[in-house]
Amino acid sequence: MTGREHVSEKSTSSAGGFWETVKTIIWAVAIAVGIRTVAVEPFNIPSGSMIPSLLVGDYLFVSKWSYGYSRHSMPFSPPVFSGRILSSEPERGDIAVFKLPSDNRTDYIKRIIGLPGDRVQMRGGRLFLNGTEVRRELLRDVSYIEGGIQYRAIEYRETLPGGRQHLIHEFRDNDMLDNTPEVTVPPGHYFMMGDNRDNSQDSRVPQLVGFVPHENLVGKAQILFFSTNGSAQLWEIWRWPTAVRYERLLQMVR
Repeated sequence: MTGREHVSEKSTSSAGGFWETVKTIIWAVAIAVGIRTVAVEPFNIPSGSMIPSLLVGDYLFVSKWSYGYSRHSMPFSPPVFSGRILSSEPERGDIAVFKLPSDNRTDYIKRIIGLPGDRVQMRGGRLFLNGTEVRRELLRDVSYIEGGIQYRAIEYRETLPGGRQHLIHEFRDNDMLDNTPEVTVPPGHYFMMGDNRDNSQDSRVPQLVGFVPHENLVGKAQILFFSTNGSAQLWEIWRWPTAVRYERLLQMVR
């Protein structure tokens, strides 16, 4: 074997190894995208609009199969088709991730309060559905810190039609979004609200959120798999143990 032949075989072997690595990476990415598209996708909670149900620093899995699939089920929402396939209807009270209707890009997470055809209104901080006041039970005064600011609120247990219950927070009953006109949810749309009622931009703000089309639903929040209070930076390994909210790990989202 000549030196030139030896170099040629070595170059061929290196090129083969490079393309094998590329193919492995492509397959890994394809599998990850497939799982994220049809099965589950992780999300983190960046704001306090869903307190007390979800806290800033919570990480949760969202199931993609719960409502079927739309273009928003895929990364970057490519316009490959419209509507939903294998579609199923959300239930009142579900916590859902959706694409903000005003830009079709930003992920929001809120609770589904109004179904198609429902009449929704806020009067003096009370939620009315189809002309009937939704029952809420006073629980306690609470305080929490978000973004370095301390908030004081009142915690209630709210019972939606059908008996589904969840906790909400109210600062007071006369804030900007505590009195709204009655609106009727159009066919194929949903009315979304945050559980932190006086600190949530939701369907009560028509210029930003408004009614959410069925197509814009990304998935249903299912499992809270990790939570951190934000007191430790990524590189502060020694502080990680005290930053984790252990009591919130592996909790079902309600």
